[in-house]
Amino acid sequence: MKINELNIEYGENSYQSAKIEVNDSIIDYEMSGALTFNELKALSKGLDLISEFYDVKAACSLKGNGICAVALGQNLADAIAKIMDVNPIDFMYSIIVVSSEVDSETAKFLKESNIIVAPKFTQNATEILDSHNIRYVTINTPLKDYKNYVPENIKATALGTFVQSPNLSELDKDTFKVISKQKPTVEQIEDAVFAWKVAKYINSQAMVIAKDLKTTAIAQGLQSASIEFAIDYSCDMSKEAILASDMPITVHDIDVAAQGRIALIIVPSADKDIIERADKYSMALIETGITNILF
Repeated sequence: MKINELNIEYGENSYQSAKIEVNDSIIDYEMSGALTFNELKALSKGLDLISEFYDVKAACSLKGNGICAVALGQNLADAIAKIMDVNPIDFMYSIIVVSSEVDSETAKFLKESNIIVAPKFTQNATEILDSHNIRYVTINTPLKDYKNYVPENIKATALGTFVQSPNLSELDKDTFKVISKQKPTVEQIEDAVFAWKVAKYINSQAMVIAKDLKTTAIAQGLQSASIEFAIDYSCDMSKEAILASDMPITVHDIDVAAQGRIALIIVPSADKDIIERADKYSMALIETGITNILF
């Protein structure tokens, strides 16, 4: 189904009308079946995130407009297995967005309640998906070029139309620095970069816990107690893991992270009290110099 054939029955709620305005600046994609307004919104958010990992085997799951889990794997089936392991309940009803071709092994993870989005599908994979009535979306535009299509953020309100440039922030080697006495390992830095990229697309106040290139907890959109929620959800998987925050943290956050045995925290910035507290717990601390706020 080409985009110009798409018909949206209603918007976020059944009493709201909705449409997609087609122009020459959209990516090229095809759908095996009709998607709702909310499914398309979630799909778009998943593509924003997964485009950060276009050159590796990556997968993320979304439910509603929230990101449930993200992982990198040795192959795509491995990445899918990881996000299913982290959040199995939400996985059953989620939209899955991946960075590379879906084969039959990957397709077997999915149920009718899923939607799968990928750059390509093998013939065997589409046969499995069709036989189980699983909707799928093919992204024909290369993911490495995806950010070239990200438009300005526009929100029409009674106050006027808010317009801002898209968030294309990238980590900068000149501002990315270890500011604690404890120095991280190479593997921990890789996890920190991974977690930072995920946190960039989580609704503030964001807390992402990750280990071995897999999220173990995502706290998003909470006005308080974000770190407590993330630590509790991650449970034993927070041991020696990485915590990424999209905004500066407090001394209390450091104390809670220490109770969860977090090994490294990556934040936009940290003052002297935060650094001293991290050093007290022999916790590594990375400063990025970049604040990513998303509401």
